[in-house]
This record gives sequence, structure tokens and C-alpha cells, in this order.
Amino acid sequence: MSPQLLGLIVGGFLPALFYGLSSVFAKTSSNAGMSVGGHLFFIGIAISVMGGLFNLFLPGNIPSAAAVLSSAMQGFLWALGTGCVVIGLLKYQAPLAKLVPLYNMNTLVTSGLALILFAEWRDADPVKLLIGAGLIVLGGVLVSGA
Repeated sequence: MSPQLLGLIVGGFLPALFYGLSSVFAKTSSNAGMSVGGHLFFIGIAISVMGGLFNLFLPGNIPSAAAVLSSAMQGFLWALGTGCVVIGLLKYQAPLAKLVPLYNMNTLVTSGLALILFAEWRDADPVKLLIGAGLIVLGGVLVSGA
């Protein structure tokens, strides 16, 4: 198995599985009456524990203040998004099966920014990108309207 394929499995397939399962726990937590703040607080504890374990088994350096700030911004923005998902579940009783395809259109935001900020457009096929983006939007619209 090539390193690139292994990277796609570890960095793509497994996160898709874990993120998908985590959304089910967001719904069960909100169904059990957990507040948005409590939800994020306990997620934060779990993330801190996992961070400690990853640091223990895959130690590395903290290279710069910019790296710390970037990691913190990822956490801040992820928490805002997760909080909004829980508000949608709790306050508006939105069905999880319809929310997930909508918020997973985040791939379009990330892909677009990566193409521009990291110049990944150099190695991209624009036709495949447009077709894929169109299918993602079509899928989100179809599932959320089902």
C-alpha cells in the first residue's frame, strides 16, 4: 500500500467514520437534555484527553506562536460550528439526517480556500472539481429536502 493511499485512509476515511459517529452522539446528547455549553465543555475535555494521548504516543514540537494560533483558531471555529449544530438539534429540532449533508458542505469551503491559499489549484483538475462540487451541492439539497 502506497504512503499516499495510507494517508487517504488515515486522514480521510477514518475521520469520515469518526465524524459520522460523533454526530450521532451529538443527537443522543441533545436528546438527553445536554445544554449547548455543556456539550462543548465535555467535548473539550475529551479533545484534551485525546491531545494528551496523541502527544504521548506521537510526540512533536510546538514550532511557533503562529502554529499555536492556527491550532487555536481551528478549535474555536470547530466549536462554533458544533455549537450551531447542537442549537439546530435542540432549539429547532432539525433532523440530524438533514443537518449532516448541509454542514458537510464545509468541504466546498475548505477545498476552495486550499485551492487559493495553498496554491493547490496547480495540481487540480478544474472539470473534476466543478463536477464534484456540483454533486456535493445537489446531494445536500436533495437530502435536506427529503
